[in-house]
This record gives sequence, structure tokens and C-alpha cells, in this order.
Amino acid sequence: MERSTIVRVHDGLHARPATRFVRLAKGFESEVEIAKGGKSVSAKSSVKLMLLGVKENDEVTIRAEGADAIEAVEALIAYLEDPKSGLEEEGAAPAAPAKAEDAPPAAPQQPEKTAAPLVDAEGALRGVAASAGVGLGPVFAHFPPQIVPQNRTVAKEEIGAEKARFEDAVKRLQAKLDRSLASDEMQASDRGIVAALRDIAADETLHEETVKDIDAGLDAVSAIIAASSKLADEFRNLDDAYMSARAEDLEAVARQICLTLLGHEEAKLDDIADGAILVAEDIGAWDLARAPLKRLGGVVCGHGGATSHVAIIARTHGIPAVLGLGEAVHELREASEAAIDGNAGVVYVDPDAKTRERFAEMIGAADREREALKAYRDVVPRRADGTVIHVAANLGSLDEIEAAQEAGAMGVGLFRTELLFMRHMHLPSEDMQAETYATLAKAFPDHPVIVRTLDIGGDKPISGVEFPEEENPFLGWRGIRMCLDRPDIFKVQLRALLRAAVHGNLRVMLPMVSDIEEVRRTRALIDECAAELKSEGAEHGRFQLGIMIETPAAVFGAAALAKEVAFFSVGTNDLTQYVMAADRLNPAVANLNDAAHPAVMAAVEQAARAAVEAGIEIGMCGEAAARSDLIPEFVRMGLTELSMSPVSVQATKKQLMELFDKKG
Repeated sequence: MERSTIVRVHDGLHARPATRFVRLAKGFESEVEIAKGGKSVSAKSSVKLMLLGVKENDEVTIRAEGADAIEAVEALIAYLEDPKSGLEEEGAAPAAPAKAEDAPPAAPQQPEKTAAPLVDAEGALRGVAASAGVGLGPVFAHFPPQIVPQNRTVAKEEIGAEKARFEDAVKRLQAKLDRSLASDEMQASDRGIVAALRDIAADETLHEETVKDIDAGLDAVSAIIAASSKLADEFRNLDDAYMSARAEDLEAVARQICLTLLGHEEAKLDDIADGAILVAEDIGAWDLARAPLKRLGGVVCGHGGATSHVAIIARTHGIPAVLGLGEAVHELREASEAAIDGNAGVVYVDPDAKTRERFAEMIGAADREREALKAYRDVVPRRADGTVIHVAANLGSLDEIEAAQEAGAMGVGLFRTELLFMRHMHLPSEDMQAETYATLAKAFPDHPVIVRTLDIGGDKPISGVEFPEEENPFLGWRGIRMCLDRPDIFKVQLRALLRAAVHGNLRVMLPMVSDIEEVRRTRALIDECAAELKSEGAEHGRFQLGIMIETPAAVFGAAALAKEVAFFSVGTNDLTQYVMAADRLNPAVANLNDAAHPAVMAAVEQAARAAVEAGIEIGMCGEAAARSDLIPEFVRMGLTELSMSPVSVQATKKQLMELFDKKG
């Protein structure tokens, strides 16, 4: 079985999308290959897949042979045709998130290089601007000793034991990475990177190359160094900056395996002082992810560039970073203080008084702006008539709760349950779902928490659901349509939601509603589930039921639908593409895909009018909810909830307060 397609995964199969693709492939018994440009590799090897260099818009072929070949090909093709694949997995914040407001600020574009940098007229070291921001603080030098190959010849009778020693080290490293992934201390935004490193450690290509060198008589430490260096060179030769940067990941994993083999621990970063500038020749993404990131005032490295995982972690956490300093990084080994400008890519070693004063002013201005927004963390925006406008958060996993709470989100306007389904090889159980929804409700005891029922279709494959091949899955068997056809799946979720409803103000909304009968059939299932739970003696409650307004049918039928539900939530992302008949993932029609278009705004107003007249609440959970140019219009229309990425919450509260003050 084979089939070709055009890759739509955003930025192609780089580390994390490749990792998830490989996991999906490993879930099938069949042998699976992916081919591009006459070259084919195993779809079950992260390293081989990344070396294939599959980019967005490349044409590839998936081949499978075995009992489940058809299912494997269909699932992998669907994955490749979804731009968001691998980027919204729970615990894996995207390097290039699908939503603009979720994305960490992009680094200025500069050539990636690790050669000795220039020294500018002011005496600053110049490298790669990898993460925006400025920092001034004491230097924390992190230069652990290099691991030198032992080059010990292994006797023929010792080869088996040496291979076993290597395999044991890999297992122990994987277990250590698993513990890190399970730790509450690791940020959700960093888990995806660590998970990708874990897969590299277990990759069959790295394993085969190392075992081959051990068979040739090398000791395990020397063999893993040789194998990783060979593969890293292949990555560096790729004509793609992001994929070239994966060489650093391979070498970081190899170093960890070597440390495990030698019984050594990596030097820890626990003692970093508040505001310190971390300086290193190189630092692994895993090590940085485990560091006390809130204390860091900046990161400076000899290696790396704007697409390295170190840069991605720094940007995600708002830490200024300058990488690619080359040998000049050693000038900071004995320095007492450093000033770092991640916007310009420059570092000052023991800056003079004038430079320190300039940096102090820049840091002060940035701090004042952040602090000014914090003043809006706990404010409650109210219209002149006293109506509260809830500024809530869109979440995809429990790991994102803390960020929403810190931002002052007034509950959750959208919890995407599909991520809970996509991260497992099997459908999540009722108990697992109930625990997840209950935890979410308890986290916001004073505010509503809106959970969207499973919004999945052929463009987002999940284990346990076989989707038909569709010409246009966005207009096909998805959302509430699929759920009603699969009560074996839907009832499990509804039962879990009823059980969780006793723990807070839980609300439930249905995606992709086009017909009033979809709501009525869902209500019948809810009643059926409640009756079952009652007969079982299981504790459960009731929840308000609402729908998403994202199809033109829901807009035109809003007056009738408003009599059936407790609330509306406008999903502007899909509503815009359906109203404008313009695929939101197609750059050729991107100019039409704007929520501010008069046709889209008219659709929102029509739905809002129906909600207000029926006396039900209406909110918004699409990207447009955080658009400062549209917020005044949404409030005028009668929307009483705006849900967005946590990073936008405080700025939106500020705008609303100023808007209402102007109106007196």
C-alpha cells in the first residue's frame, strides 16, 4: 500500500513533528517507509526521518506492508496534511505555534554561524540574536569538562557485554528523561523538546551505528561519540538552518549517554543567582529546560543559532539570548558581569559604567511595561451597566493552567479535549478524562470553565477512530457529527464531564454544530449518561450546554439554536474560513481570511443579536478575541466573554478598562 501527498506540516518534519510522526508510525505493526526525491527511509526512525529533510510543501510517498498497511498509510498521510501536526501535542508547546498570540517573539534574522564573532566599535562581542530582550547581571560560567573518547580496544569475547552496557545506559537515560517529563517542575512549553531528545536517545539509527562500531572493537563511550559525530555531520550538511541545528541535539544526547556509561552526573545549574547571565560553550536543551529559568537574566553560548532548541526555550520563557559566539565565549569565563542584548546579538564583557547605565535604563523600561500590565491581573472589566466582561484563557492541557492563573484569566473559555485523545495510543478512559476535567474545574473555582467536546476529524487522526478518506475533511465527518455517530466514544466523554461537574462551574460546548437536531440528540445522550451514573451510584452533577458558532448554518439558525442552549461561543478561526469560502491554511487566499472582514463581522453580530434577544450569554474563543482593533466592536455587539492565549489576558483587560473609562 502506498500513497503520495504534499506535506502541509508547518515548517516540515523537524524535531517535534518528526517525533510524533514516528510515534504514530510505531503504533502500526506494518513496516512503514517515507520517500522523498527518490530516497526512502524507515518512518519509525526519528533520526533518519529528520535527515530526509522533509519540508513544508514537499511531495512525499508513504509505503506500508503488513496487516494494518491501509490504516498506517491513511493515518500518516492525514498527519502530513495537517499544518498543526506535532505542534499542539499536550506537553509540547510549539516552536512555531499555530496561533500567532501563542508564539514566542521571533528572533531577528541573522546568519547562523559558530565562527569567531566580530567585535563592534564599542568592544562588544557579536553573535547570533537568538532571543529578544536585554539583560545585565553576574556571569554564571558553565563549562563542564569535555568527554574524550577512550579509544579502548574491546576483545572479541567482551563485545557482547559492551553492547549490553551501552543498551543499559540508553535505558537508564530514557528513564531519567521520563522522570523529567513527568516532573511538575518542567514547563509545558519545554516538554516537547525533551520528548524529542528522548526519542533520539532511543532511535534505531543511532543504536545501529553505535553497535556497529562496538562490533568493530570500539568501547561503548568511543562508539557512541563516533556514531553521533557521523550523524551530526550529516545534519550539518543539510541545506536547512533548523535541521542543521539538530546536530547539537544528537551530540547532547550522546554526551548524556556517555555520562551514564561513565557513571558521572552533568554539572548542575541549581546555584544560579537571580538575574545571572548563563555562559556556556554549549548547553543541552534538556539541561536548560531543567534549570531555574525564572532566575536567568540571559543566556550566552559559543555554539547554537536562532533555530536551536536552546534559542526556542529562551524565547518561550522570555530570556534574552545571544548564541554562536564561537571561541570568543571563553572571554567570559573569568568575567564578573555581562550585559546582553538579544535584539542586536551583542554581549559586553564586564561593561563600563556608561554601558551599564544604558542597559539598566532599557531593562527598567521593559520591567515597567510588564509591571504595568500586572496591575490588571485581578481587575474585573465591567461595562457601564455593571455587566462583567470575562477575559478567559484558551488551554490545551493541564500544564497550561499555571500560566493562565498567573495572567489573571477569569476561567477557561476553551479547553481543547482533542489533545488529551491525540497524546495516547489508545482512547483515554472515562476515569482519566473525569480526573482531567475535574482538575481543570478545581483550578478556577470562582469562574466558568468551558470544555469543548471532542473536535476531531480526518485531518487530525487519533487512535481508536478510523476516518474515511475525504476530499475536504474540514467539511466532512468531524466534531459533533463524528461524536454522534460514535456514541461509544462520545458517551464516555459525556459521563466523564458529568462526573467532573460536581467539582466546579463546568460548562460544555459542542463544535461544528450545523443543525438543531445535533443539539437535541446530544441532550438525549447526556440524559442517558446521567441516568446510568445515577443507577450506578456514581457522584455526578449537571452542566450548562452551549455550542460553538463556527458554521454559517449556526449563524443563520442562531435564533432557533439560542432557545436550545445556555450559551454561544464564536470560533472565529473556522467561522472566517467558512464565511469567506477561503481555506485558512492556504496562503493563496490569505488576504480573504480576516475576521475583520465586514461579512465575518456581520455573521458575529447576527449571532450576538440572537443570543442577546434570547437572554443567553455569548463569548468568543477564536484568535480575534485578542485583537485590539476588534474588541470594542465585540463589546458593542453584546459579547460578555473573550477567551485567548494567557499571554494576551492582561493587555486585553487593560484595553477594556480604558474603553469603559472613556465611555464614563
